[in-house]
Amino acid sequence: MINRKNSRWSTEIKALAQHKHICMSVFKARRVIDQIRGRSYEEALMILELMPYRASYPFLKLVFSAAANASNNMGLNKANLFISKAEVNAGTIVKKLRPRARGRSYPIKRPTCHITIILRDKTKLVKDES
Repeated sequence: MINRKNSRWSTEIKALAQHKHICMSVFKARRVIDQIRGRSYEEALMILELMPYRASYPFLKLVFSAAANASNNMGLNKANLFISKAEVNAGTIVKKLRPRARGRSYPIKRPTCHITIILRDKTKLVKDES
């Protein structure tokens, strides 16, 4: 996705990747995403591969997908990319009922989250500022 705004970034080029309805708590996902925000593409991949959390695998796939979008759609070099924006928002809560003793039921709430990762090119950012 190419996004060009009329604000102070006249030629802003972004590679966007989104993943929705991941069965994971927002707080567990934010613990992982805070570690990679603002880092380069290669450094983020290394961090995500070595993290012991279950939440790191969807992020690894998303960062890889956003870099592939940038290289294929816009012709950018993966070595020059960095994570400019990474956010996790709460999704819908899947509610189920589990049967319990004596005909009662117990509610189960499965939280979901939506992940958005935006990559930018370092060289384009430096050229726009000058």
